Amino acid sequence: MNARNQEEYSNKKAIGYSFGQVADVTAYQSFVFLTFTFYFTIVGLPVLYISIGFMIWSVWNALNDPLLGYLSDRTHTKWGRRYPYIMVGIIPLAIVMFFVFSPPKVFGVTDLAVNLIFFILIIIIFELFYTMFSLNLTSMFPEAFITLEERTKANNIRQTFTIIALLFAFLLPGFIIPDYSDPKYISEYSIFGVTLTIIVLITGLIFLKFGPKEKPEFQEDYKNAFSLGKSIKTCVRSKAFKRYIPTEIAVWFVFGMVPTILPLYAKFVLGINDSLLISLMIGLTFISAAVFINLLWKPVVQKVGPRKAWLLSIIIWIVTFIPLIFITNIITGYIIFIILGMGFGGTLYIIDIVVADIIDEDELITGMRREAGYYGVNALFLRFTTILVFLAISLVFTNVGWEIYEPEKVTPQVILGLRILMAVFPIIALLIGFLSMYKYPLDGERLKNVKERLEVLHAEKKSKL
Repeated sequence: MNARNQEEYSNKKAIGYSFGQVADVTAYQSFVFLTFTFYFTIVGLPVLYISIGFMIWSVWNALNDPLLGYLSDRTHTKWGRRYPYIMVGIIPLAIVMFFVFSPPKVFGVTDLAVNLIFFILIIIIFELFYTMFSLNLTSMFPEAFITLEERTKANNIRQTFTIIALLFAFLLPGFIIPDYSDPKYISEYSIFGVTLTIIVLITGLIFLKFGPKEKPEFQEDYKNAFSLGKSIKTCVRSKAFKRYIPTEIAVWFVFGMVPTILPLYAKFVLGINDSLLISLMIGLTFISAAVFINLLWKPVVQKVGPRKAWLLSIIIWIVTFIPLIFITNIITGYIIFIILGMGFGGTLYIIDIVVADIIDEDELITGMRREAGYYGVNALFLRFTTILVFLAISLVFTNVGWEIYEPEKVTPQVILGLRILMAVFPIIALLIGFLSMYKYPLDGERLKNVKERLEVLHAEKKSKL
């Protein structure tokens, strides 16, 4: 196969994989963006009840995520280790997107307890099928694209599709729901749920049809898969993984906090009442991120490596969050959110490359690839960021007297609380993430050595087929 055909084949694999990424990101980011606003302002659940619900959800994830990762690594079928879970998960995930935004109140049941129980159950069911789909989809990326060149090339296509998915999640609802916090638009939320079901189902099925398949040299790795306890212990003992996790928690705290609080921040701090204008604000961030991924972060990663590039992106992100403490109008809001795309794009592009490097080093130690095991443990830590997000929101809202959504009682203290949630908490989180990534060991000669040894190991595996 000549170089041109190899390139064409690689791009086809990356595009096929990226349709799955659209299903994944559209589902999860829609959930993050509007679930809190919907149940707080439209359904009418107190912020404390929502926070308790998400804490229960996070405890469930502590079992769900590593268990599904463990099962995936030990699975052996004619479709490989990952595909069966993706096939089983995609249709229920698509259906549950409708029900997330269609609680009993949509059908005239206003009892608070009924809607609260529904809320807790539906977010748990969502997480079950989302993890089943997403964990296995994500685990396929390091397996399908082995070298740094392949990963950066495929990741460029993948993140372009990710930006499209983010626009589905954040911009599309603005065309359907005129005001995100007005209870009279509860039916429009259900319509948005139907739209999500269609998008997730179609893009997920395209991935199943045209996405990459598991490589033959990894199909026997299931035989040596660790027990659940040993799998978790091996992951958390990795020095690189231990340094990566605090940074992962920090950036996912920001990923969770900003879209969750944006509808209220934009409405009451910047005076934006039109949902489409709010969605456009964060949509510009994603468009900006896509531009910076292609023009800045791809060449920076190739030149200085993932660690140094990520540190740079975090510094930029911290600096660009500072103005959100002070701005007061829509124009400056749009400008700042466009600039935020620079740091956001860096993290979006680099994070999975870093995880793939950690898994590569683990393969040298264990002799097998354990993507799902790592992503399962990774998700365990990641989902606890939701507890941190809602603890922060509950703490601030309670202290400023906004436990229940009452738009007529927006005091200067409420405005200050929204500013703190939007900017101060993310800055603190990113500072912690920077300090941890500064000590991350997989860089320079050590990373180069891992890649060289891994190439030899894969050649040995292929020779035995």
